[in-house]
Amino acid sequence: MKIKSITLKNYRNYDQLKIQFDSKLNIIIGDNAQGKTNLLESIYTGGFGKSFRASKESELVKFGEMVTAVKIEIERENGFSETIEYRINDKSKKEFLINGVNITKISDLLGTINLILFYPDDLKLIKESPVERRRFLNRELSHISKVYCLDIIEYNRILFQRNELLKKIPYKPEFRDMLEIWDEQLVEKGAKLIKRRQHFIDDLAMISNRIHGEVTKHKESLSITYLTAVKNTENYDTIKSELSMMLKKNVEIDIKRGFTSVGPHRDDFEICINNINIKSFGSQGQQRTAALSLKLSEIEIIKKDVGEYPILLLDDVMSELDVNRQKDLIYALKDVQTIITTTDVKNLLDEYINASKIIKIKNGSVLNH
Repeated sequence: MKIKSITLKNYRNYDQLKIQFDSKLNIIIGDNAQGKTNLLESIYTGGFGKSFRASKESELVKFGEMVTAVKIEIERENGFSETIEYRINDKSKKEFLINGVNITKISDLLGTINLILFYPDDLKLIKESPVERRRFLNRELSHISKVYCLDIIEYNRILFQRNELLKKIPYKPEFRDMLEIWDEQLVEKGAKLIKRRQHFIDDLAMISNRIHGEVTKHKESLSITYLTAVKNTENYDTIKSELSMMLKKNVEIDIKRGFTSVGPHRDDFEICINNINIKSFGSQGQQRTAALSLKLSEIEIIKKDVGEYPILLLDDVMSELDVNRQKDLIYALKDVQTIITTTDVKNLLDEYINASKIIKIKNGSVLNH
């Protein structure tokens, strides 16, 4: 899968822009606040249906304008071309079209473009709360599998209903009998999520350990462990049975607290280097390299699951890597279309620059491409 071109109108600091991309390496160069990250964001939004940094849709519209439009042309490995368009109207509502046909559900968009983004905030994946790691799991798995996407949406709907009921039971005890209905649904969807996450973590752990070993010259071993209250994740039935028992066991606690205390919405995963948890004890360099190893692992997982390599977006991260790690990264990306932003080509290796398409951006305009 490759992005052939992108066309922007009134997006962030861009008036009008169309860029043709190289099928392999693309380097976006410019000073800070010139629009480099905005360009990556416009691509990401086309793949995921939302920005990785904007809290409001209106933030994507150029200041002083009422609407914005983005069109992305992609080409698959079989030579088939597709277009994704999205618009934001004067009421800050988004509209998505695939090959000119309007879609009403974000789940129908996911997987049209397979993207992996790595940017400075990805260190949150390592350093911050389990919420960030669950968000990572849900985002990546939803992009790979529409079934997972629909399951997590439905699970969250059921969880909300169960929590609302828990809050009412102390005042209306007769509602307690209704818990069984929501428990059955929660267990059914929750077991599917846990099983799929365990499979994903197993793949991620195996591939990221290999990549991390190559990047660190085999001085470090990286491991990832899925942390769930369910002890036996052997198959769907064992997960479902154990999850059901835990809900029954914790029912009094849940009623007292007013929320559901067990289930995939409480899960996490642990990342260790040489058996030491890097969230608590790893250096920033180790944390950054581990986060990059996870991202590169996703490339192989997506290729295995969907049959095509994804597109990699790297936002100002190459400068954080030394020469040897840059070389290892370049080698790992030889089969992947990559779009990189940087403030200075001096941060990059000569052989990488010579093999790349250079796009210079200043004040929302392309100087040459």
